[in-house]
Amino acid sequence: MTIDAILQGDVRSCLRQLEDQSVQCCVTSPPYWGLRDYGCEGQIGLEPTPEAYVADLLDVFREVKRVLRDDGTLWLNLGDSYAGSGKGGQSEEKRSEHWQPTYMNKGNVPFGCKPKDLVGIPWRVAFALQADGWYLRSDIIWNKPNPMPESVTDRCTKSHEYIFMLTKSERYYYDAEAVKEPVSDISLQRAEYGWNCDRPSTKNASMGGDGIHTEKMGSRFVNPSGRNKRDVWTVATEPCSEAHFAVFPSKLIEPMILAGTKTGDTILDPFMGSGTTAIQAVRFHRHYLGCELNPKYVEMAERRIAAMKGPLFEKEAA
Repeated sequence: MTIDAILQGDVRSCLRQLEDQSVQCCVTSPPYWGLRDYGCEGQIGLEPTPEAYVADLLDVFREVKRVLRDDGTLWLNLGDSYAGSGKGGQSEEKRSEHWQPTYMNKGNVPFGCKPKDLVGIPWRVAFALQADGWYLRSDIIWNKPNPMPESVTDRCTKSHEYIFMLTKSERYYYDAEAVKEPVSDISLQRAEYGWNCDRPSTKNASMGGDGIHTEKMGSRFVNPSGRNKRDVWTVATEPCSEAHFAVFPSKLIEPMILAGTKTGDTILDPFMGSGTTAIQAVRFHRHYLGCELNPKYVEMAERRIAAMKGPLFEKEAA
């Protein structure tokens, strides 16, 4: 099987070219429903209803499941949409060349929703995948410290998206050590003097006892080398000079690759876009496979990957 390649065409037909159980991990962000026209006939994301969008993604991820190893993981990033109120989004001068009014912006309201309702696209997809046999293992919150400004004044500004971690088997490869987080100073201090709520102590009265008895609990409570990664990830969005659409931040992909793969493994992105998943795969000495409908984006991704490979290989040769 060819590796380190991007297949151009409809994602479903491209995936059918890949062998069973040929990739270790899938990291991807499909086009969000009803938000942007990427300028290609047959694109996913412009379906007339949420149900049609979910059905199309189910078709894609059935193929992903086939090509994924039994111990593989799927990391799926999805944003949400609002049912139309008849009002547009950004002003004309701020719209990208690929922005167009779609179903929500035209004021059409999906069945079962009211105008201005949050449609709940990420969870609709996640539950559909779960019902289709995937194990839904984690809902990770991508917290954006620099979210897109919104003009709304009757709700909070949207500053997060979901990343779902799914697997095809009950047991799977996951390297918790590779993505450990630093232990806070206060946790280390508590571990040092102990914390036992069963025995009141004037020394630690505000904590209800005199500490954690780490000699009984061991490193499973506080490990100075790091703690298990939490499920809220604060990562700023990143601009891309070549792209007129949202791109994966490299720091967002990094823990998915480190936790879900080993050196030399192959990572699949069925919606490759600007190529950030492939770039990060190369950076961490993994292989990549991708699918992309728009030939212009394939060219863009290949340029960005080549620009990454040159300095990386020069640094390692030095």
